Amino acid sequence: MTATSMTLRFAVLVAATFALASCQSGSKAPSQPTGKSAALRSMEQVATAAYKCWFASKDPAFRSYQMANELNNFGGTPRFLLVPARNYGAKPLLVVQATGNSSRVDVFGPLMGDALGSRISADITRWQSGNPACSASA
Repeated sequence: MTATSMTLRFAVLVAATFALASCQSGSKAPSQPTGKSAALRSMEQVATAAYKCWFASKDPAFRSYQMANELNNFGGTPRFLLVPARNYGAKPLLVVQATGNSSRVDVFGPLMGDALGSRISADITRWQSGNPACSASA
């Protein structure tokens, strides 16, 4: 056996090993789950509509509040809060959140007992169902 044929055999063996390794690496399951949870998808939909309809539109009913977005918090509970407009660090007056792998959105806080509570509830229910309209008649 000559040195050239041994080099050729070694090259073929190396190429075959790399080919086999590349086939096997594609069949492994990903170690990290991919995609968004149902809670995050639902909250993104609701938070986008809330911002558009309550704040970007300059709705006078929400002039005294500002939105604190916490969709990507580390606790796994995507949420947003309404706090007093001039006191971002104050206790939230409204919490809108979803938990885990559920698309159910929970809404609570002092504003829900206020005159604005029924409107907030109707808006959140509409947005959660996939209707991004700012009012029930739209």
